Amino acid sequence: MGCGFSDIKGGQQAVGGTPARPGDTAADPGPNEAVVLFNKLRGYGSLFTSMESDPMTVVYLKKKDGALEEIGRTEVIMNNLEPAWIQKININFQFEIAQPLVFQVYDVDTKYHNVPVKSINLKDQDFLGEANCNLSEIVTKQSQSLTLNLYSDKGHGVKTAGSLTVHAEETASSRTVVELIFRCSNLENKDFFSKSDPFLKISRIVEAGGCVPVCKTEVVTNNLNPTWKPISLGMQHFGSKENPLIIECFDFNSNGDHVLIGKVQTSLLEVERLHKETSGIHFVRPSSDPRDHDKVLKGELFVNQYVEKHVDSFVDYISSGFELNFMVAVDFTGSNGNPRSPTSLHYVDPSGRLNAYQQAITEVGDVIQFYNADKYFPSWGFGGRLPSGVVSHCYMHCVKSKLNN
Repeated sequence: MGCGFSDIKGGQQAVGGTPARPGDTAADPGPNEAVVLFNKLRGYGSLFTSMESDPMTVVYLKKKDGALEEIGRTEVIMNNLEPAWIQKININFQFEIAQPLVFQVYDVDTKYHNVPVKSINLKDQDFLGEANCNLSEIVTKQSQSLTLNLYSDKGHGVKTAGSLTVHAEETASSRTVVELIFRCSNLENKDFFSKSDPFLKISRIVEAGGCVPVCKTEVVTNNLNPTWKPISLGMQHFGSKENPLIIECFDFNSNGDHVLIGKVQTSLLEVERLHKETSGIHFVRPSSDPRDHDKVLKGELFVNQYVEKHVDSFVDYISSGFELNFMVAVDFTGSNGNPRSPTSLHYVDPSGRLNAYQQAITEVGDVIQFYNADKYFPSWGFGGRLPSGVVSHCYMHCVKSKLNN
């Protein structure tokens, strides 16, 4: 965990502290009265009242039962009222569920400055303020940044204690996809009464030893000069362009006992070069005797196409302004039972417990509302009796979301 703890001697200059100069014997001048007055006039609370705050933020995920699950902590930044933390907090973004976050800021006591942040007992620290939001509220911003007010209940009542800006950044290993078209020429025939039915198997060599299969092509029947359909693979499948790859060519057999025609060891970088130079690489057949060299075969592997493409993620679309809509259709026919009966799907429980329709609408709408700017959702009903007494099998109105507390 990088930047996991503060270091008074080595960290002050890097994170904003002001070390004493040689020969400086002046006592600590204390808070700047002008700064304190400026912040008080603007309603800033405890985070901005002391020039000696050493802030750290703790991030929680709020569960359905209200319990807080700690996700991570920033580093401690010493003697700073406008900290910019470096430590990143990793969260698995799931757009299909609501992910309410809670941010709590603490002023860390001096005795904890040289210990890992995970070891800091929060009960021993001064609580400065708290902010709340849903993860999707940050993701849907074009800047993927959201500024929240910090609130503290110190003293008399809840008061503003400064602000906290949260920035979200997608950390996918790579959004690059490589599209490849392979072909071969002069493959060795492994069948007696027809030509071979070749396919390729691509594997990545791992550091621990051995190979991890990446993909297979389709089988081209009865062909010693096959060209396969394009295959698309993410860069994460290869690890890196320099990572060694094994490409094996097999003759397909329906019983699963495929016969190896030949193999090559290469890399994605080499595959790209083969395409640029329109050159091929010869297959080899491994020798059964480790003392002998592998036999170089007549058959060659060519790369007809090598294209790197950028693939946009869900977050890219949402942060660029795309929205999700939510449409509801409710069955009001008698098949759902008498709405006054507790067995009916439309029964309104005096205790406040949601019926099946209310629960479904709430759970879906509670997520979708953050991906819709106006939060108006069209809803339809059918089989219901209108105030006029007429039974309608299709009526509509728009509902403004009230799910966002």
